[in-house]
Amino acid sequence: MSDTITNSDLYERVRNEVPSQLDVSNVQYEGPDLVIYTETPQEFAKDGDILGTLAHALRKRITIRPVTGTQSGPSEAEAVIHDVVPDKANIHNLEFHPTTGEVLIEAEKPGLVIGQRGRTIREITQKVGWNPEVVRTPPMESSTVDNVRNYLTQERAERRDFLEDVGEDIHAAPDKDVDWVRVTTLGCCREVGRASFILHTPNTKILVDCGDKPGAEGEVPYLHAPEAMPLPEIDAVVLTHAHLDHSALLPLLFKYGYSGPIYTTEPTRDLMGLLQLDYLDVASKEGRTPPYSSEQVRQAIKHTIPIEYGDVTDIAPDIKLTMHNAGHILGSATAHFHVGSGFHNVVFSGDVHYEPTRLFNGAVNDFPRAETMIMESTYGRKNDFQTDTEKSETRVRRIIRETYEQDGIVVIPAFAVGRSQELMLVLEEAMRLDEIPTMPIYLDGMIREATAIHTAYPEYLRDGLRQRILHEDENPFLAEQFQQVDGGQPMREEIASGDPCIILSTSGMVTGGPIMSWLELLGPESDNTLLFVGYQAEGTLGRRIESGRTEVTLEGQGGRADRLTLDCRIESVSGFSGHADRRGLEQYVEEMNPQPETILCVHGDDRATDELSSALYQKHNIRTHQPKNLETFRFS
Repeated sequence: MSDTITNSDLYERVRNEVPSQLDVSNVQYEGPDLVIYTETPQEFAKDGDILGTLAHALRKRITIRPVTGTQSGPSEAEAVIHDVVPDKANIHNLEFHPTTGEVLIEAEKPGLVIGQRGRTIREITQKVGWNPEVVRTPPMESSTVDNVRNYLTQERAERRDFLEDVGEDIHAAPDKDVDWVRVTTLGCCREVGRASFILHTPNTKILVDCGDKPGAEGEVPYLHAPEAMPLPEIDAVVLTHAHLDHSALLPLLFKYGYSGPIYTTEPTRDLMGLLQLDYLDVASKEGRTPPYSSEQVRQAIKHTIPIEYGDVTDIAPDIKLTMHNAGHILGSATAHFHVGSGFHNVVFSGDVHYEPTRLFNGAVNDFPRAETMIMESTYGRKNDFQTDTEKSETRVRRIIRETYEQDGIVVIPAFAVGRSQELMLVLEEAMRLDEIPTMPIYLDGMIREATAIHTAYPEYLRDGLRQRILHEDENPFLAEQFQQVDGGQPMREEIASGDPCIILSTSGMVTGGPIMSWLELLGPESDNTLLFVGYQAEGTLGRRIESGRTEVTLEGQGGRADRLTLDCRIESVSGFSGHADRRGLEQYVEEMNPQPETILCVHGDDRATDELSSALYQKHNIRTHQPKNLETFRFS
């Protein structure tokens, strides 16, 4: 591109902003960040304000990196780091990376490694020249977090090359003036699932989410649409959260030639990998051909660029992205796109929960500008009001007590990410306060691993819960009642024939996984209870059971179909969903300031999107649409 800023131009801009006594050896972009290489990292570290001043002047995220050879040797540096960092930080591991001049410090209390206003890590750099990168040791052992960190460490050199390429693309001058922006719906319209959209400008093509549709094998996003093709020419992918109806098919992009970045939050990256690998495992066990391989899952992880809530991040020459807490699951985000130089602002709500829950603060709806919103409508029907949380919890406690008194077992189909952890908090407190009898709570499927990932990122949890985990050493997820089902079917059979207990099991919509075994083991007995606490999508076995079907078909040995009659008590309790109900959705829009000019109501069935769309138009005089899949909307 003729107007692209050359490295020499960039160097001069940085050199003009940096005090003369500080060395600037080289500058280059790595992804959205501007990296300054220097032979005097110690001098940069002395001034705690210089990075903020530089970032403000250059309007970029800044990383200072020492030139190779300017640091102390790893052995000497390790001794200094242990001397500088307080013992209470409990450093578990140090990894030195000479090619980037970084030292990875893993500690139980990373705040003590960072120090007040970054004072401790600046002191480390001043004394040894290495640039510290600080990560938290998960309070619960997580194979996912360990595997992701180890993989990214192994791929550090290749990832650095990738980030340099991305940086060049992001910071090139746009070819054309931005005089329109288009949104094309590739899924998720008048249905729940297969969320996927294309955000298009004259210069840039962004894919937002790429999920599957629960209970509808083969119904995938319309990636063959002209707006999306060819897939290798998509400039970037933005993932709002890790649930499979938003993330399941992202690795498919790499199978068909995509090699660009995925922007999402750090916990979403880890959860995405966990759920996608399980998605492949379930497909294999059910005799289906997986749509992609584990190698493509690793490619997706390697190409992920994590961003934090509130950080304004360049992701294309004409688009800035800011992610905000959506209150739905760990790391879930509402994606705000600032298109052009103030030309238009588009917000993708993702899945939102507006009120705070035990796990998360409520969704953010405060944006400087938001002319257009693509908004979820899962509970958009006029009578979709969830039970008050306190009443819901009271009812769950009552159902558990009644089942316990008749020597029964409560089995709860639960999403591994989000609802399971919410219920764990409710059950732990209820037993601690003697509101229900203390009994084992068995976690089956990925629930324990997903919970471990939650504890690795407490800064994404609700304020009070974060305080308990970080500063009061009260981690409710470590309560002794929680036990992992790690003995397969024999262990399930032993639990089913034993004393009263509670079982949290995937899958949450009864579409496969260990819940099928629990149905077979516990469903025929009237003393037991099957308790639904999450959304059951149309077409899923969970929806059919919740609607009153007691004759169900399970996949048996050798592919044969086994009939099963459910005689257990079947209950549904609302109020635990990660989605806002109709009242919450309306309040989310009502309290936005300014309100959007246009709203597309998506991620809900036909009636939900229609009724929410009509209500928002009538109450707020906002232009609303109930789009179908494969529609394109132009905003100019």
